Amino acid sequence: MPPDNADAHSIGVHLDRLLEARGLTLTELADRVGVTVVNLSVLKNGRAKAIRFSTLTALCRELGCQPGDLLSYQPDGLE
Repeated sequence: MPPDNADAHSIGVHLDRLLEARGLTLTELADRVGVTVVNLSVLKNGRAKAIRFSTLTALCRELGCQPGDLLSYQPDGLE
């Protein structure tokens, strides 16, 4: 059942720490993955409502990570 607040979710995005660990900028990653910097920024800041599996696959490929390294479940909405 969806939450009462449709904008609320409990998924944390760890794109910022993966970028830092790999010495990449958001712009570099956007170019490699083939998405806009704006869309990656929305994801990075936790404002995305969805992510395509093709985008998730490309992010994991370019960052050399698993989906669980990029996303986590935060039951209290805390990151």
